[in-house]
This record gives sequence, structure tokens and C-alpha cells, in this order.
Amino acid sequence: MLTQPHPPVEPVWQSIVRLLRWDKPAGRLILMLPALWAVVLAAGGLPPLPLLGVIVLGSLATSAAGCVVNDLWDRNIDPHVARTRNRPLASRALSVKVGIGVAIVAFVCAWVLASYLNPLSYWLCVIAVPFIVFYPSAKRFFPVPQLVMALAWGFGVLISWSAVTASLTLPTWLLWGATVFWALGFDTAYAMADREDDERLGVQSSPRFFGRYTPLAVAVCFAATAALLAVLGMVLSLGPIYWLALVVAIGAWSWHYLQLRPQTPDASIYAQVFRQNVWIGFVLLLGMELGAVL
Repeated sequence: MLTQPHPPVEPVWQSIVRLLRWDKPAGRLILMLPALWAVVLAAGGLPPLPLLGVIVLGSLATSAAGCVVNDLWDRNIDPHVARTRNRPLASRALSVKVGIGVAIVAFVCAWVLASYLNPLSYWLCVIAVPFIVFYPSAKRFFPVPQLVMALAWGFGVLISWSAVTASLTLPTWLLWGATVFWALGFDTAYAMADREDDERLGVQSSPRFFGRYTPLAVAVCFAATAALLAVLGMVLSLGPIYWLALVVAIGAWSWHYLQLRPQTPDASIYAQVFRQNVWIGFVLLLGMELGAVL
């Protein structure tokens, strides 16, 4: 009697790549973008290349650490959620010990890179660690855990800006606020895909908190992002290309709201909003660069 062959076991290194989400670059890029916004604007469009390299590598290390910590917290929840059940820790392709080891390596890499920065930026990196470690647990007790994630995202702005200027000024906080609202908006849209699973498991999320007003909440977040970026452009006297980039972003965010507004939107739109905010972020980065130097 012929037996069906078992599928090949995934090599450990491939499981680690998936654990770090390196097979899904959109999430790594979208975390890196606010840090790049900050270093470009703080440096007037001409950031030092060594610092730029530290910011890029630091974002990758921090993102890797955050992904692993998130999966460690959720290793017993993820198997019950359609979108996450095949993650390496959820599927038991990797052990908890391996996950902790990978997280330690990522944090050590981030620490080495942070040591290159000035004291203010270094200590902002230290303050960011509790947000990275504990924000995945927020869904167990905080009604809007995506806000905690957005605050963690905002540290990229504070660290990168202060790495250039050794200070935090009004433009820094305007960009920080824009980043927090931006991250809350696109992550709330992304979390709409898991709303039924979250309700079944008793896990908190912003779509559960906002209920039928979730599309409006996303729109308000994107509107606040646009407003803060507009004020930032005026404060820094950025050129016309910046304003053109901001108009493009506003148009895309408006389209996202219209796509999310139907009572039963196409399920694919949630991931689309997330992915499209990556290119929106790059459009804004280009506008900031050219708006600062031209």
C-alpha cells in the first residue's frame, strides 16, 4: 500500500527568517520610514551617510526584536488566528528557547548600534525597550493596543532626530505626532482582518473598540497625520515638492477610507491599506528630501 509522502521539514534558518519577518519586507520598511523622515528633515535633507546607515540597521534590528517578542507573547494565541497560525513559534517549528535566543541577538545588535549615537539618542533607545517588550501584551488588558504599538513606532522619530541635533524641538514633536497617528491608522485598518478572531478569543483591538466607527477612526487618524505634516511643512519652510507629496498621500488615504467604509468590505483591502502605506511613506520621504534641499 502506497503512503503519501510527508512534506519536507522547513530548515531552521528559514523558520528564523520567517520569525524575523524578513520574508515580508513591507513591515520592516514601514517601521524604518519615520526614522528616515526624521533624519532627513533634521539634517536639512543631507544626513551624514554613517548615521544614515546606523538608522537603517538599527531599524532592522529593532523591528526584528519586536517581531520575535510579539510572537513569544502570542505563541498560544496565534495558532487560533487564521492569519498567524503558521508563524514559527505558533506552529512549533521553532522552540521558545530559540525565539528568546534570536530576540537577545537582535537586542544586542540594536544596543551596539545605539552606542554610536549621542547620549540623548542612546537613552531614548533605552526608554523605547519597554514599549517594544510589552506592547504585544497590551491586547490582553488595554482596549486600544494599536496605540501602544504606535507610540513604540514614534520612538524612531525621536531617536533619529536627536541623533542629528542632540535635541528635541517643535518640529520633532510635530513629526512624532504625525507618525503616531499614521501608525495607529494603518495598523487599525490591518487589524480589521482579525476582528472576528479577536472577539472569539477575547483579545482587545482598536477595531473592537471603535466597532462600526472603525473606518471613521482610521480616517481621523490619517487626517490628523496630514494636518500635523502640513504644520511641519510650514514650520520648516519646505518646498513645493513636499506639498505635492503630501497631496498625493492625502489622496491615497482618502481612497483607503472609501474602501474601508462599506459594511462588508473586500477582505483583501486590509492588507492592501498596510502595504500601500509603505509606498505612501516613501512618497513622503522623497517629498521631504527634495522639499528640504530645493
